[in-house]
Amino acid sequence: MDVKQNIEYWLKTAAHDMEVAETLFQNQKYDWCLFIGHIVVEKTLKAFYVRDKLQIPPKSHNLVKLAENTKLSLTEDQLTFLADVNDFNIETRYPDAKFSFYQTCTKEFTEGQFSMIKEMYKWLLSQMK
Repeated sequence: MDVKQNIEYWLKTAAHDMEVAETLFQNQKYDWCLFIGHIVVEKTLKAFYVRDKLQIPPKSHNLVKLAENTKLSLTEDQLTFLADVNDFNIETRYPDAKFSFYQTCTKEFTEGQFSMIKEMYKWLLSQMK
């Protein structure tokens, strides 16, 4: 797979996963909506990693580290947000934190966080040249 195909792969699968996250939100599966929201941002950042490093991205889920290895100019607020979204990946995967995270994911909490994920996703797409 060449660089262009690799970027297209990450962006296409991120778009697919955004549709999944929307469906999960509509079906009140709020914890999984945010988990998939993390994956959307992760895959989009991996497209930037490929674009900027001309290599396959690491098998990392850390959004901050992925972003820092691109040429994106992120604000401190954006980096803080990415660090917060990292928790949606970790807390959903590990059983000791999962129930607590599930309880945190009310409709209101998820709606706010998912809205910010969608804004970040749109901004990232606008930066892809």
